[in-house]
Amino acid sequence: MKALLSSLERHCRLSPEERAAIGTLREAPPVRVPARQTTLSEGDKPGAVRLLAQGWACRFKDLPDGRRQIVGLLLPGDFFDPGLPPMQEMDHSVAALTPIAYHTIPPEALERLVREEPGIADAFARHAHVGAAIHREWLLNLGRRNAFERLAHLFLEIFTRLRSHGDDCEMECDCPLTQNDLADATGVTSVHLNRTMQELRREGLVELKSKRLFIRDYDRLAQVAMFNPNYLQVGHETRIFAQ
Repeated sequence: MKALLSSLERHCRLSPEERAAIGTLREAPPVRVPARQTTLSEGDKPGAVRLLAQGWACRFKDLPDGRRQIVGLLLPGDFFDPGLPPMQEMDHSVAALTPIAYHTIPPEALERLVREEPGIADAFARHAHVGAAIHREWLLNLGRRNAFERLAHLFLEIFTRLRSHGDDCEMECDCPLTQNDLADATGVTSVHLNRTMQELRREGLVELKSKRLFIRDYDRLAQVAMFNPNYLQVGHETRIFAQ
């Protein structure tokens, strides 16, 4: 369960015994979904825990008139729904932004693991805390930052999260989001998003080329966005074991 281990160990180091316990989970072949396809819709009964192994996905909600708000980005190692047990009924939808692969894990198997292994339960709790912190930051983004600040903040969050996944590139990272995706995530129109993106580029802060994000001036971008990465808890390993 490489994706599950990667997900849990971002914020809490597991002992060799705990890693072995996770390895006892039976891993079904991954489910593959093409880009731009909805994998779970609001009102669906998920039944199983889904763990993203490859690609990018998003959580979103639609209004009756067709407007969409992206309410979260899912990167490899993220759960579609981090709760245990899983939701009885989805209150939002999940869609693939790129081609994705995900694993389905029987909830009873995870519940048994969490019940028998307190350290793994702690890792799940910390993972959920970071997810809740990201939601709070997105709420602040939409409520108080202007479009320029929102987009700058979103780019820095993406960059920081990908660095925590082991992407060792210096000031660039993957970013396969379209302008419509970025508009839906920041709550602006695609026209306004395009103007904001041009302004960030003119200011020498960021550039998007060939589905790559290039951060040209990290310090100025962080200042503009009022970005404090503490909410992502990157690199905060809280349980150290003797070698």
